[in-house]
Amino acid sequence: MFQLPDYIGPCAFGIKMGVIIPGTDLQEMILQDITRMDADGMLETCDVLAITESIVARAQNNFVSIDDVAAEIRNLLSLTPESRVGVVFPIASRNRFSLILKSIARAVPKGEVIVQLSFPDDEVGNQIIPPDVAIELGEKHEGLIRSGDLPQEFTHPLTGVNYIGLYETIIREAGARPTIFLCNDPARITDFAPDAVIAADIHTREKTRAALSAVIPNCCTLQDICSKGTSLPGSEWGLLGSNMSSEERLKLAPHLADLFACTLQDAILKKTGKHLEIIVYGDGAYKDPSSGIYELADPITTFGATPGIGDSLREGFKMKYMVDMFHAEGRSEEEITKLLEEEYKRAREIHCIECEGTTPRNMKDVLASLADLVSGSADAGTPMILIKGIHNKH
Repeated sequence: MFQLPDYIGPCAFGIKMGVIIPGTDLQEMILQDITRMDADGMLETCDVLAITESIVARAQNNFVSIDDVAAEIRNLLSLTPESRVGVVFPIASRNRFSLILKSIARAVPKGEVIVQLSFPDDEVGNQIIPPDVAIELGEKHEGLIRSGDLPQEFTHPLTGVNYIGLYETIIREAGARPTIFLCNDPARITDFAPDAVIAADIHTREKTRAALSAVIPNCCTLQDICSKGTSLPGSEWGLLGSNMSSEERLKLAPHLADLFACTLQDAILKKTGKHLEIIVYGDGAYKDPSSGIYELADPITTFGATPGIGDSLREGFKMKYMVDMFHAEGRSEEEITKLLEEEYKRAREIHCIECEGTTPRNMKDVLASLADLVSGSADAGTPMILIKGIHNKH
């Protein structure tokens, strides 16, 4: 019988699963793994089961073709094949944005796609042009840098991709004319007289939409595309959180992930008698200190969760501060241990000195970030993570 020793604190285990394809009964597959885990003594009430959004969406067959996305964009923005459409603040990513751009270009195959990139980086930290070049050219061209103003081609320092060149190629291959420029003021897209504009940023999309709506009423965000229907394929997040699935198909974010989490929770309780909390997670909310890239390319860390997770915060008292304080008072090691045990039972205001330096974080973000770090996005083969000892609210 598997049993963690008492001296083990919070931990997370990657759970290996088989291949998940469209139509897989994912709940039944998970229940089989849960039954085995329970038999091995791994499960306790208040554990968290984190399931990556990718397998939920795949099992749902939540895929959409590029041509279908193009048709929806044409209809949503009342475009003709000759229209000029602006795209403001997309991220620099083959996986996250290249197929969306292909869809936009196919919506206006005889028209023009005007892409406005922020500089020197996109909103998640991908470098568009080097910072020193950005300062020089930004001052020289009064904040609006056309692709022809660049002294050379610049590539992403990690991927080696020239995203300006890549995006121009994608637009041309669809038959449209590309115009790409760099500017941090979204309203400057009006300099190019688009018929419609898509606010393509993720976390700042509503702020960008508000700025654009004041000058170009015919605008939308990526969340408005592929989000209107109640049946699959589709997602309440629209194209936000989508990924490249093939050259002609996007995988959308899961459909009604909260419902999936709650249904699974009920099934696990019935099967094992254990009340687990469930999250359906995407990207972790962390920033890489070496590259400066903020990994959260999804609109949210957690697409779905059971009500027990809620909007709670992970917080607590500053243990090392308390130890130092008690030691300074002349307390013995045994006395400090007893006092800390008492501190765990006390309720505290979040602003008290004992909590100073312990940053309260949204529990969903903590759990999703931990799960994402454990599972990764490569070949670990662990799309389900069992998290113990962190979320104990019940």
